[in-house]
Amino acid sequence: MSELARRTAELRRGGPLDRERAREILALLLSGAEAEAEIRALLLAVNERGVDEQALFGFAEGLREKAVNVRVDREPLVDTCGTGGDGLQTFNISTAAALVAAGAGLAVAKHGNRSVSSRSGSADVLEALGVPVAEPPEAVRASIEELGFGFFFAPRYHPAMKHVGPARKALGVRTFFNLLGPLANPALVRRQVVGVYDPELLETYARVLLRLGAQRVLVVRGEDGMDELSLAAPTRVCSAEAGGAVRIETVSPEDAGLLRCAPAALRGGDAVENARELEALLGGRPGPLLDAVLLNAAAAFLVAGLAADLREGVTQARASVASGRAMAVLEGLRARRREDR
Repeated sequence: MSELARRTAELRRGGPLDRERAREILALLLSGAEAEAEIRALLLAVNERGVDEQALFGFAEGLREKAVNVRVDREPLVDTCGTGGDGLQTFNISTAAALVAAGAGLAVAKHGNRSVSSRSGSADVLEALGVPVAEPPEAVRASIEELGFGFFFAPRYHPAMKHVGPARKALGVRTFFNLLGPLANPALVRRQVVGVYDPELLETYARVLLRLGAQRVLVVRGEDGMDELSLAAPTRVCSAEAGGAVRIETVSPEDAGLLRCAPAALRGGDAVENARELEALLGGRPGPLLDAVLLNAAAAFLVAGLAADLREGVTQARASVASGRAMAVLEGLRARRREDR
C-alpha cells in the first residue's frame, strides 16, 4: 500500500486531518509520484470528512511552499479574487474591479486562472483584452510596480498543481483544491478581498488568511450565491484584521449609495464578449455592471485602508473610471505586450 493510500484509509476510518497531516498529504499529492486513481480516492475521502480551519491552513501552507513566490515592492498591495464555483455565469467583476483599483493608485497582484464555473475566467478575459497572462516573475513584478497591476497566472506559479489536474477533472466535483487559489497568491499579499461560494466558509477563510500573515481581509458571499459583493442582493461580509476581531455583517448595494439590480443584469458572456463589455465599462458606460465593479473595487480600498466605508470607496472607484486612469492601466498593460513582441 502506498503512503497516499494509507492516508486515504486512515481518513476513512475517521482519523484526524490536522494542520501537519494536511501539509503532508498535499506534499504527496503534488509530488508527481502518485497514481491518478489514488489521488481521486484521497480527494473523495477528504470531501467525505470535510475541511476545517486547521486542515485548510495546512493545505494552504503546503501549496505556498510549492509555489513560485515573488516579492513586490509596492504597498498597499491587494488582491481581489474569488474561489469561483458559484455557477451563476456572471461577468468578470473582480477582474474589472482590480483594474479600477489600480487606476486609483492601489497596487494589485491579481491571481487567477481560466474559467472554473463561468464562460470566462480572469485569464480568459485579460487575454481577450490583449493583456499578457503568463508572464515570468520579473515581468509581473515590473508591471505591478510601474502600472499598479500584474497578473499571476496560477498554472505558471503553481506548477506542481499539474499533478492533480487529471484526477480533479475526472472527478468533476469540488474538492479542497477549489478553496486554495486565493490562499496562495504568489506575491503573498497581505490585504485581500475574497469571494467564496459557501457562506459556511466566511469566518474559516478569514481566520486562515490571518494565520497566513494577512493584515486585513474581507471575505464575501452574496445572498444570491455570488462569490463577490453582489449588486443584486445583500452580501454577507466577514471582515478581519491582524490583532483584531473577526466580524460578520450584512451589507447591501444601498449602503454604498448604489441601486440594486436584477440578477440577469450581472450575467456575462464568453471571453470576447466580456472583454468588449469590460473596455466599455472602463470607458465610463453607466449601468448595473459598472456599479457592480465599483462596489467590488470599493472593497479593495477598504482593505487597503484608503476608504472608511464602501460609500467612500465607490466614490474613489468612480473617479478612477471618470478620470480615465482605469483605462490607462489597461492601455499600459497592452503596451507591455506589444513591447514583448
